Amino acid sequence: MLNQLTFLLGMAGLSQHDSARAQLWQTRLHWPMFLVTLLTIPAFYLELVAPTPTFGNAGRILYGVVVLAYVAHLVLMCRLSHARAGYLRHNWLDGLLLLGLLFSQAGSMGIWSGLEWVLRMVLVGLVLLRLLGYLRHLFTPQGVMPIVLIGAATLMLSGAGFYWLEPGIHSYGDGLWLAFTTGATVGYGDVVPRTSAGKVFAVFVVMLGFAIFSLVTASIAAFFVGEDERQMRHELHHDIKALRNEVAALRAQLNSGAAQNKISGS
Repeated sequence: MLNQLTFLLGMAGLSQHDSARAQLWQTRLHWPMFLVTLLTIPAFYLELVAPTPTFGNAGRILYGVVVLAYVAHLVLMCRLSHARAGYLRHNWLDGLLLLGLLFSQAGSMGIWSGLEWVLRMVLVGLVLLRLLGYLRHLFTPQGVMPIVLIGAATLMLSGAGFYWLEPGIHSYGDGLWLAFTTGATVGYGDVVPRTSAGKVFAVFVVMLGFAIFSLVTASIAAFFVGEDERQMRHELHHDIKALRNEVAALRAQLNSGAAQNKISGS
């Protein structure tokens, strides 16, 4: 089911029958590309806040780094893959994300228009989708701890983000509390985002909170289901072994009885 979903969303990766070298490089570049994709988040807010041109330029530089990384990744994988057209067709999200990042470089440095807001929101949505795609290998019972650690890191970074974006947040602790109540969708109301940048950031924190809490819950449930399945398999193997021993004993008895009858008849 998960493989079908990633295929439909353009994150299928390489075919299992592709070259071994391409498979090796896809594995090597998995987490570096995940970290590179994360750079789009601070780039977005550096351009959004941009109290000085330096901040806006720093955001554009980060976007440029991500663009170069995606171009290099696509070029490398196309060179190594035996089915270049198939690779591009099955990983269309990377190409779409690359186009969005390129167009973002042509955006204005001042206040964003309504259309530009919509396009940038779409781009951020694609980025979040791609980040979840990089984490899909953790959607297993063995991935509980990595997902919990990623959730904790996301919470700490979100707290720093609120502390930076919101003038009314006077300490990192308040920013961390706002990040937790926002991501957990508790919304006590004692601390709330008030600036446009903070409200947009809160939207993404809610989306990430939903995703991470859901993944943690699903992983824990899968862990316990896996434990039950292992126990059932163990019991099944034990019953099969006992049944085989009983069949062997019955066969031995039958053979012994047949031998005695043969001796008596002779």
